[in-house]
Amino acid sequence: MSKPPYRADHVGSLLRPQPVKDARRKFFEEKSISADELKAVEDAAIIDLIRMQEDVGLKAVTDGEQRRSFWHYDFMGELTGFEMEEREEGVQFAGVKLRPIFPTIKGKLDFPADHPHIEHFKFVAANTRVTPKISIPGPSCCHFRTAPADIKPAEYKDADVLFADIAATYKKAVQAFYDAGCRYLQMDDIFFAYLCDPKHRAAKKEEGQDPDWLIDRYAWMMREAIKDRPSDMVIGMHMCRGNFRSTHAAEGAYDLAAEAIFSTGVDIFFMEYDTDRAGGLEPLKLLPKGKQRVLPGFITTKTPKLESIDDLKRKFEEASKYADIDQLGIAPQCGFASTEEGNALTEAEQRAKLELVVKTAEAIWGGVEK
Repeated sequence: MSKPPYRADHVGSLLRPQPVKDARRKFFEEKSISADELKAVEDAAIIDLIRMQEDVGLKAVTDGEQRRSFWHYDFMGELTGFEMEEREEGVQFAGVKLRPIFPTIKGKLDFPADHPHIEHFKFVAANTRVTPKISIPGPSCCHFRTAPADIKPAEYKDADVLFADIAATYKKAVQAFYDAGCRYLQMDDIFFAYLCDPKHRAAKKEEGQDPDWLIDRYAWMMREAIKDRPSDMVIGMHMCRGNFRSTHAAEGAYDLAAEAIFSTGVDIFFMEYDTDRAGGLEPLKLLPKGKQRVLPGFITTKTPKLESIDDLKRKFEEASKYADIDQLGIAPQCGFASTEEGNALTEAEQRAKLELVVKTAEAIWGGVEK
Protein backbone atom coordinates (compact mmCIF):
# COMPACT_ATOMS: atom_id res chain seq x y z
CA MET A 1 0.00 0.00 0.00
CA SER A 2 1.28 3.46 -0.87
CA LYS A 3 1.65 6.07 1.87
CA PRO A 4 0.47 9.67 2.19
CA PRO A 5 0.85 12.44 1.29
CA TYR A 6 -1.08 12.02 -1.94
CA ARG A 7 -1.52 14.54 -4.73
CA ALA A 8 -5.31 14.16 -4.48
CA ASP A 9 -7.15 14.00 -1.18
CA HIS A 10 -10.29 15.28 0.52
CA VAL A 11 -11.02 16.89 3.86
CA GLY A 12 -13.17 14.16 5.38
CA SER A 13 -16.90 14.71 5.68
CA LEU A 14 -19.35 13.40 3.08
CA LEU A 15 -23.07 13.93 2.54
CA ARG A 16 -25.28 11.71 4.68
CA PRO A 17 -27.27 9.27 2.51
CA GLN A 18 -31.02 9.25 3.17
CA PRO A 19 -30.96 5.93 5.10
CA VAL A 20 -28.48 7.46 7.57
CA LYS A 21 -30.61 10.60 7.96
CA ASP A 22 -33.71 8.47 8.52
CA ALA A 23 -32.02 6.17 11.02
CA ARG A 24 -30.54 9.07 13.00
CA ARG A 25 -33.97 10.71 13.19
CA LYS A 26 -35.55 7.46 14.36
CA PHE A 27 -32.87 6.94 17.01
CA PHE A 28 -32.29 10.46 18.34
CA GLU A 29 -35.72 12.06 17.90
CA GLU A 30 -38.35 9.32 17.66
CA LYS A 31 -36.50 6.82 19.90
CA SER A 32 -37.97 4.10 17.68
CA ILE A 33 -34.82 2.09 16.86
CA SER A 34 -31.94 0.75 18.93
CA ALA A 35 -28.31 1.89 18.92
CA ASP A 36 -27.40 -1.40 17.22
CA GLU A 37 -29.94 -0.76 14.46
CA LEU A 38 -28.55 2.75 13.92
CA LYS A 39 -24.99 1.40 13.78
CA ALA A 40 -25.99 -1.21 11.19
CA VAL A 41 -27.33 1.51 8.89
CA GLU A 42 -24.22 3.67 9.44
CA ASP A 43 -21.95 0.67 8.82
CA ALA A 44 -23.62 -0.10 5.50
CA ALA A 45 -23.46 3.53 4.38
CA ILE A 46 -19.79 3.86 5.35
CA ILE A 47 -18.84 0.73 3.40
CA ASP A 48 -20.63 2.15 0.33
CA LEU A 49 -18.86 5.50 0.76
CA ILE A 50 -15.47 3.83 1.15
CA ARG A 51 -16.08 2.00 -2.14
CA MET A 52 -17.11 5.27 -3.80
CA GLN A 53 -13.90 6.99 -2.67
CA GLU A 54 -11.82 4.04 -3.86
CA ASP A 55 -13.68 3.90 -7.19
CA VAL A 56 -12.97 7.55 -8.02
CA GLY A 57 -9.26 6.89 -7.46
CA LEU A 58 -8.57 8.33 -4.01
CA LYS A 59 -5.83 6.61 -2.02
CA ALA A 60 -6.94 7.89 1.40
CA VAL A 61 -10.53 7.36 2.53
CA THR A 62 -12.67 8.34 5.53
CA ASP A 63 -16.01 7.29 6.99
CA GLY A 64 -17.43 10.61 5.81
CA GLU A 65 -18.18 11.42 9.48
CA GLN A 66 -21.43 9.46 9.09
CA ARG A 67 -21.61 8.73 12.82
CA ARG A 68 -21.39 12.42 13.76
CA SER A 69 -23.80 15.32 13.93
CA PHE A 70 -21.00 17.94 13.87
CA TRP A 71 -17.42 17.80 12.57
CA HIS A 72 -16.14 18.91 15.98
CA TYR A 73 -18.63 18.65 18.85
CA ASP A 74 -19.09 14.87 18.67
CA PHE A 75 -15.36 14.41 19.25
CA MET A 76 -15.04 17.14 21.86
CA GLY A 77 -18.09 15.97 23.79
CA GLU A 78 -16.47 12.57 24.38
CA LEU A 79 -13.29 14.06 25.88
CA THR A 80 -13.02 13.79 29.65
CA GLY A 81 -13.95 17.16 31.16
CA PHE A 82 -16.12 18.35 28.26
CA GLU A 83 -19.92 18.47 28.24
CA MET A 84 -22.22 19.66 25.46
CA GLU A 85 -25.19 21.83 26.42
CA GLU A 86 -28.21 22.68 24.29
CA ARG A 87 -29.35 26.31 24.52
CA GLU A 88 -31.67 28.67 22.72
CA GLU A 89 -29.25 30.53 20.42
CA GLY A 90 -26.97 28.96 17.79
CA VAL A 91 -23.70 30.22 16.28
CA GLN A 92 -24.27 32.74 13.47
CA PHE A 93 -23.16 31.87 9.94
CA ALA A 94 -23.87 33.95 6.81
CA GLY A 95 -27.66 33.99 6.81
CA VAL A 96 -28.24 30.88 8.94
CA LYS A 97 -27.67 29.74 12.51
CA LEU A 98 -26.12 26.53 13.72
CA ARG A 99 -28.16 24.26 15.97
CA PRO A 100 -27.74 25.56 19.55
CA ILE A 101 -25.18 23.12 20.98
CA PHE A 102 -22.45 24.65 23.15
CA PRO A 103 -19.26 23.06 24.53
CA THR A 104 -18.52 23.52 28.22
CA ILE A 105 -15.49 22.48 30.26
CA LYS A 106 -16.62 21.12 33.63
CA GLY A 107 -13.51 19.24 34.77
CA LYS A 108 -9.87 18.40 34.06
CA LEU A 109 -9.35 17.55 30.40
CA ASP A 110 -8.13 14.14 29.24
CA PHE A 111 -8.45 11.69 26.34
CA PRO A 112 -10.35 8.59 27.45
CA ALA A 113 -9.19 5.14 26.35
CA ASP A 114 -12.71 4.32 25.16
CA HIS A 115 -13.22 7.42 22.98
CA PRO A 116 -15.67 6.25 20.28
CA HIS A 117 -13.69 7.77 17.42
CA ILE A 118 -11.03 5.10 17.93
CA GLU A 119 -13.58 2.46 16.94
CA HIS A 120 -14.78 4.69 14.09
CA PHE A 121 -11.25 4.63 12.67
CA LYS A 122 -10.89 0.86 13.13
CA PHE A 123 -14.07 0.26 11.13
CA VAL A 124 -12.69 2.19 8.15
CA ALA A 125 -9.34 0.41 8.41
CA ALA A 126 -11.09 -2.98 8.36
CA ASN A 127 -13.10 -2.12 5.25
CA THR A 128 -10.70 -0.40 2.85
CA ARG A 129 -8.00 -1.49 0.43
CA VAL A 130 -6.26 1.89 0.61
CA THR A 131 -5.10 4.22 3.42
CA PRO A 132 -7.71 4.81 6.16
CA LYS A 133 -7.82 8.36 7.48
CA ILE A 134 -9.80 9.95 10.27
CA SER A 135 -10.44 13.68 10.65
CA ILE A 136 -10.94 15.18 14.10
CA PRO A 137 -11.11 18.79 15.35
CA GLY A 138 -7.72 20.23 16.24
CA PRO A 139 -6.64 21.51 19.65
CA SER A 140 -7.60 25.13 18.93
CA CYS A 141 -11.26 24.12 18.63
CA CYS A 142 -11.41 23.22 22.31
CA HIS A 143 -10.54 26.80 23.22
CA PHE A 144 -11.99 28.93 20.41
CA ARG A 145 -15.43 27.34 20.51
CA THR A 146 -15.76 27.38 24.31
CA ALA A 147 -16.90 30.69 25.79
CA PRO A 148 -14.80 31.91 28.75
CA ALA A 149 -17.88 31.75 31.00
CA ASP A 150 -18.28 28.06 30.12
CA ILE A 151 -14.78 27.13 31.33
CA LYS A 152 -15.55 26.20 34.94
CA PRO A 153 -12.38 24.77 36.59
CA ALA A 154 -10.63 27.53 38.54
CA GLU A 155 -7.17 26.48 37.32
CA TYR A 156 -8.30 26.99 33.71
CA LYS A 157 -8.78 30.70 34.30
CA ASP A 158 -5.02 30.69 33.60
CA ALA A 159 -5.00 30.22 29.82
CA ASP A 160 -1.53 28.67 29.85
CA VAL A 161 -2.73 25.91 32.17
CA LEU A 162 -5.74 25.28 29.93
CA PHE A 163 -3.62 25.19 26.76
CA ALA A 164 -1.14 22.81 28.40
CA ASP A 165 -3.94 20.40 29.30
CA ILE A 166 -5.50 20.62 25.82
CA ALA A 167 -2.11 19.86 24.27
CA ALA A 168 -1.58 16.91 26.65
CA THR A 169 -5.05 15.59 25.83
CA TYR A 170 -4.31 15.69 22.12
CA LYS A 171 -0.86 14.17 22.57
CA LYS A 172 -2.60 11.23 24.23
CA ALA A 173 -5.15 11.11 21.40
CA VAL A 174 -2.42 11.00 18.75
CA GLN A 175 -0.81 8.01 20.50
CA ALA A 176 -4.17 6.28 20.96
CA PHE A 177 -4.98 6.56 17.25
CA TYR A 178 -1.50 5.31 16.38
CA ASP A 179 -1.92 2.32 18.70
CA ALA A 180 -5.22 1.59 16.90
CA GLY A 181 -3.34 1.39 13.60
CA CYS A 182 -3.85 4.95 12.37
CA ARG A 183 -0.99 6.23 10.24
CA TYR A 184 -2.83 9.22 8.76
CA LEU A 185 -4.56 11.52 11.23
CA GLN A 186 -6.08 14.84 10.20
CA MET A 187 -6.80 17.58 12.73
CA ASP A 188 -9.01 20.46 11.62
CA ASP A 189 -7.61 23.67 13.14
CA ILE A 190 -9.80 26.08 11.21
CA PHE A 191 -9.54 28.85 13.78
CA PHE A 192 -6.17 30.00 12.48
CA ALA A 193 -8.20 31.29 9.53
CA TYR A 194 -10.93 32.73 11.77
CA LEU A 195 -8.29 34.74 13.64
CA CYS A 196 -7.37 36.46 10.36
CA ASP A 197 -10.94 37.84 10.14
CA PRO A 198 -11.38 41.38 11.53
CA LYS A 199 -14.77 40.51 13.09
CA HIS A 200 -13.46 37.46 14.93
CA ARG A 201 -10.32 39.30 15.99
CA ALA A 202 -12.49 42.09 17.44
CA ALA A 203 -14.67 39.54 19.26
CA LYS A 204 -11.65 37.93 20.92
CA LYS A 205 -10.32 41.34 21.93
CA GLU A 206 -13.69 42.07 23.57
CA GLU A 207 -13.17 38.88 25.62
CA GLY A 208 -9.79 40.25 26.69
CA GLN A 209 -7.78 37.95 24.43
CA ASP A 210 -5.11 39.09 21.99
CA PRO A 211 -5.82 37.33 18.66
CA ASP A 212 -2.14 37.27 17.66
CA TRP A 213 -1.23 35.70 20.99
CA LEU A 214 -3.95 33.10 20.39
CA ILE A 215 -2.51 32.28 16.96
CA ASP A 216 0.86 31.70 18.60
CA ARG A 217 -0.63 29.57 21.38
CA TYR A 218 -2.75 27.53 18.97
CA ALA A 219 0.38 26.72 16.95
CA TRP A 220 2.17 25.75 20.17
CA MET A 221 -0.65 23.35 21.11
CA MET A 222 -0.45 21.60 17.74
CA ARG A 223 3.33 21.33 17.93
CA GLU A 224 3.14 19.87 21.43
CA ALA A 225 0.42 17.41 20.45
CA ILE A 226 2.27 15.92 17.49
CA LYS A 227 5.99 16.44 18.14
CA ASP A 228 6.55 12.96 19.62
CA ARG A 229 4.45 11.06 17.09
CA PRO A 230 6.10 7.97 15.56
CA SER A 231 8.00 8.66 12.34
CA ASP A 232 5.57 6.63 10.22
CA MET A 233 2.52 8.69 11.26
CA VAL A 234 1.39 11.47 8.92
CA ILE A 235 -0.51 14.46 10.31
CA GLY A 236 -2.80 16.64 8.20
CA MET A 237 -4.43 19.93 9.18
CA HIS A 238 -7.42 21.59 7.55
CA MET A 239 -8.21 25.30 7.65
CA CYS A 240 -11.32 27.04 6.36
CA ARG A 241 -13.73 29.83 7.20
CA GLY A 242 -16.81 27.84 8.13
CA ASN A 243 -18.99 25.46 6.17
CA PHE A 244 -22.61 24.98 7.26
CA ARG A 245 -25.21 24.29 4.57
CA SER A 246 -22.91 25.92 1.99
CA THR A 247 -22.50 29.12 4.05
CA HIS A 248 -19.47 30.62 5.78
CA ALA A 249 -18.64 32.29 9.09
CA ALA A 250 -15.34 34.13 8.46
CA GLU A 251 -13.24 35.85 5.83
CA GLY A 252 -9.73 37.21 5.51
CA ALA A 253 -6.36 36.19 4.04
CA TYR A 254 -3.98 33.78 5.82
CA ASP A 255 -1.20 36.38 6.11
CA LEU A 256 -1.55 37.03 9.85
CA ALA A 257 -1.33 33.33 10.71
CA ALA A 258 0.74 31.75 7.93
CA GLU A 259 4.06 31.79 9.76
CA ALA A 260 2.52 30.15 12.82
CA ILE A 261 0.60 27.62 10.70
CA PHE A 262 3.71 26.43 8.91
CA SER A 263 5.67 26.23 12.19
CA THR A 264 3.44 23.50 13.63
CA GLY A 265 5.31 20.52 12.18
CA VAL A 266 2.18 19.29 10.38
CA ASP A 267 2.90 17.25 7.23
CA ILE A 268 -0.10 18.20 5.04
CA PHE A 269 -2.02 21.48 5.03
CA PHE A 270 -5.53 21.59 3.56
CA MET A 271 -6.12 25.29 2.91
CA GLU A 272 -9.41 26.79 1.70
CA TYR A 273 -8.87 28.77 -1.50
CA ASP A 274 -12.18 28.58 -3.40
CA THR A 275 -13.22 32.25 -3.08
CA ASP A 276 -11.69 35.70 -2.64
CA ARG A 277 -12.54 35.39 1.06
CA ALA A 278 -9.35 33.34 1.46
CA GLY A 279 -7.13 36.13 0.13
CA GLY A 280 -4.11 35.65 -2.12
CA LEU A 281 -1.61 32.82 -2.47
CA GLU A 282 1.33 34.88 -1.21
CA PRO A 283 1.33 33.23 2.27
CA LEU A 284 2.45 29.98 0.58
CA LYS A 285 5.93 31.51 0.27
CA LEU A 286 6.30 30.87 4.01
CA LEU A 287 5.98 27.10 3.53
CA PRO A 288 9.41 25.71 4.50
CA LYS A 289 11.23 23.88 1.71
CA GLY A 290 11.18 20.15 2.30
CA LYS A 291 8.56 17.42 2.54
CA GLN A 292 5.60 19.36 3.94
CA ARG A 293 2.77 19.73 1.44
CA VAL A 294 -0.07 22.19 0.87
CA LEU A 295 -3.29 21.09 -0.82
CA PRO A 296 -4.98 24.35 -1.87
CA GLY A 297 -8.76 23.99 -1.90
CA PHE A 298 -9.41 25.48 -5.34
CA ILE A 299 -12.38 23.10 -5.78
CA THR A 300 -15.42 24.15 -3.76
CA THR A 301 -17.80 21.86 -1.89
CA LYS A 302 -20.34 24.64 -1.42
CA THR A 303 -21.81 24.59 -4.95
CA PRO A 304 -22.24 21.83 -7.55
CA LYS A 305 -20.71 23.64 -10.55
CA LEU A 306 -17.55 21.86 -11.63
CA GLU A 307 -14.38 23.88 -11.95
CA SER A 308 -12.47 23.48 -15.24
CA ILE A 309 -9.13 21.69 -15.23
CA ASP A 310 -7.67 24.50 -17.34
CA ASP A 311 -8.64 27.05 -14.67
CA LEU A 312 -7.23 24.80 -11.97
CA LYS A 313 -3.96 24.47 -13.90
CA ARG A 314 -3.73 28.27 -14.07
CA LYS A 315 -4.26 28.53 -10.32
CA PHE A 316 -1.47 26.04 -9.70
CA GLU A 317 0.80 28.02 -12.02
CA GLU A 318 0.12 31.01 -9.79
CA ALA A 319 0.61 28.97 -6.60
CA SER A 320 3.92 27.62 -7.88
CA LYS A 321 5.31 31.18 -7.85
CA TYR A 322 5.24 30.96 -4.06
CA ALA A 323 5.73 27.25 -3.28
CA ASP A 324 7.46 24.46 -5.18
CA ILE A 325 4.92 22.57 -7.32
CA ASP A 326 6.37 19.38 -5.84
CA GLN A 327 5.11 20.53 -2.42
CA LEU A 328 1.55 21.03 -3.67
CA GLY A 329 -1.46 18.80 -4.25
CA ILE A 330 -5.22 19.24 -4.68
CA ALA A 331 -8.23 18.79 -2.39
CA PRO A 332 -11.64 20.42 -2.08
CA GLN A 333 -11.77 23.55 0.08
CA CYS A 334 -13.67 21.77 2.87
CA GLY A 335 -15.78 18.72 3.58
CA PHE A 336 -19.18 18.19 2.00
CA ALA A 337 -21.05 17.97 5.29
CA SER A 338 -19.40 19.69 8.22
CA THR A 339 -22.70 19.04 9.99
CA GLU A 340 -25.14 16.27 9.23
CA GLU A 341 -27.37 18.67 7.28
CA GLY A 342 -24.76 18.80 4.51
CA ASN A 343 -24.02 21.27 1.76
CA ALA A 344 -26.28 22.12 -1.18
CA LEU A 345 -25.11 19.33 -3.49
CA THR A 346 -26.39 15.91 -4.48
CA GLU A 347 -24.45 12.69 -3.90
CA ALA A 348 -23.78 12.49 -7.66
CA GLU A 349 -22.40 16.05 -7.63
CA GLN A 350 -20.24 15.18 -4.63
CA ARG A 351 -18.78 12.23 -6.53
CA ALA A 352 -18.12 14.44 -9.56
CA LYS A 353 -16.15 16.85 -7.36
CA LEU A 354 -14.01 14.02 -5.99
CA GLU A 355 -13.46 12.69 -9.52
CA LEU A 356 -12.30 16.19 -10.51
CA VAL A 357 -9.80 16.20 -7.62
CA VAL A 358 -8.27 12.98 -8.95
CA LYS A 359 -8.33 14.13 -12.61
CA THR A 360 -6.57 17.36 -11.63
CA ALA A 361 -3.82 15.45 -9.83
CA GLU A 362 -3.38 13.26 -12.88
CA ALA A 363 -3.26 16.27 -15.22
CA ILE A 364 -0.73 18.24 -13.16
CA TRP A 365 1.46 15.62 -11.48
CA GLY A 366 0.74 12.52 -13.52
CA GLY A 367 -1.13 10.66 -10.79
CA VAL A 368 -2.44 10.60 -7.24
CA GLU A 369 0.61 8.83 -5.80
CA LYS A 370 3.31 10.87 -7.56
